[in-house]
Amino acid sequence: MSKIKNVLFDLDGTLTDPFDGITNCLRYALEKLGRPCPASSELSIYIGPPLRENFAALLGSDEPEVVERAVSLYRERFSGLGLYENAIYPGVPSMLADLRRASYNLFVATSKMRAFAEKIVEHFGLGSYFVEVCGAEPDGRFDDKGELLRDLLKRRALLPTETLMVGDRKHDVWAAKRNGVRSLGVTYGYGSAEELREAGADGVCDSPSSVVGAVRDFSAA
Repeated sequence: MSKIKNVLFDLDGTLTDPFDGITNCLRYALEKLGRPCPASSELSIYIGPPLRENFAALLGSDEPEVVERAVSLYRERFSGLGLYENAIYPGVPSMLADLRRASYNLFVATSKMRAFAEKIVEHFGLGSYFVEVCGAEPDGRFDDKGELLRDLLKRRALLPTETLMVGDRKHDVWAAKRNGVRSLGVTYGYGSAEELREAGADGVCDSPSSVVGAVRDFSAA
């Protein structure tokens, strides 16, 4: 195995806890469409997957016009309010600082729209840790995290064997595997250890502080 030089971080459920912002905006969109909305406690499963995929499931339809209207309503609220209904996980700044001191190249790779992700990263004062914040585009390009990682690896000339994906959901693990990248799952977000291991994660951590040691272990392997 090559030494890890590049670490890609998911955003929601890995760096920040977006529960209030995401669930409030899902509810807003569904109410505007006159559709029923599950209880807040049932909405956590929609934190992580691409937004269009979530609305197709919530609406019981993948009809483009319906899904796009829901996405537009969601972003209407999220752009001004929802993105700040968010909280950074304790230990995340220290984790990122430790990895930067160890000379790892850090990136954000999220299914969230890139413009929103950039604002969130800057809002929490994390921008200086990252080489780049990568995310989906308004037209749906890079909703698929596998495609997002493929583009990032190509543009930045990152070797998959020297790159590690860190995330809390199976989508992060699947995207990494599709691109020959190793993956580290975290359980303090919205995915369980069982979900991550079944998806094929190469390791699982239960706190930001333990991520640092795991990354170093991957580098030494």
